[in-house]
Amino acid sequence: MLLGSIEAGGTKFVCSVGDEKFEVQNSINFPTTTPGETLQQAIDYFKQYDVAAIGVGSFGPIDMIRESKTYGYMTTTPKPHWSNTDVMGFLKSQLAVPMYFTTDVNASAYGELIAQGIQNLVYFTIGTGIGAAAIQQGQFIGGISHAEMGHQFVKRHPKDLAFKGICPFHGDCLEGVASGPSLKARTGISGEDIALDSEVWDIQAYYIAQAAISATLTLAPSKLIFGGGVMAQEHMMTRVRTHFKALLNGYVMTPPLEDYLQVTSIANNGAATLGNFALALKELRHKT
Repeated sequence: MLLGSIEAGGTKFVCSVGDEKFEVQNSINFPTTTPGETLQQAIDYFKQYDVAAIGVGSFGPIDMIRESKTYGYMTTTPKPHWSNTDVMGFLKSQLAVPMYFTTDVNASAYGELIAQGIQNLVYFTIGTGIGAAAIQQGQFIGGISHAEMGHQFVKRHPKDLAFKGICPFHGDCLEGVASGPSLKARTGISGEDIALDSEVWDIQAYYIAQAAISATLTLAPSKLIFGGGVMAQEHMMTRVRTHFKALLNGYVMTPPLEDYLQVTSIANNGAATLGNFALALKELRHKT
């Protein structure tokens, strides 16, 4: 039996086919252009394989409430041309298999749940945007929608008060002050070219640590896991742990921070693919 994964990112789509052990058998990627062109490329790829089910982890915001009239739609995304796109309707019009639709960060969180064998975690992706997912007792949190913890508000760093933030909706929310593009907005330099001793890294880590504290105090997960290009830099996790310890100030007990605050355990964004495979299999079993 083959399972499918669609990592529907705002920059690129990654489509993969895997077996029942969630091992990738084939994978392709292509740029995210218009909805019609991009989704058709995904459909054409899966038509080559006899997949039993597909997991779709998408950039958003999305409507993933099954009872909703707009279930399966992209909603208020800033990505040009994608607002109000019926993603699932387009895919299902040509691919007659069960599909599980969720956010890209939910898929990554579920992949970590499978890989690490834990039932309670929070996953943040810190990259071009910031997204987060929480799983409690093996289930995603959420009622009216999926979590949007990337847009929570944070206390401003004393040396960053003049920066207005880049979020088009909220200005200086977490994504507005700690995402990858915020680095260039402050300095005029892309993140990969900023010196490691620049204080902007410490400012960014200060905000990310606050998000980790909020998740700890609100959800008390077993682990917080960080993915995305910003956190792929080794120095960032060390900085976040340092700020986390100082800001939390011993208020609640946590496991050792080297265990509690981790970078993703699966290389090359593999957590999302693994999560999509597992969610596809879950949907298949639910339908049969």
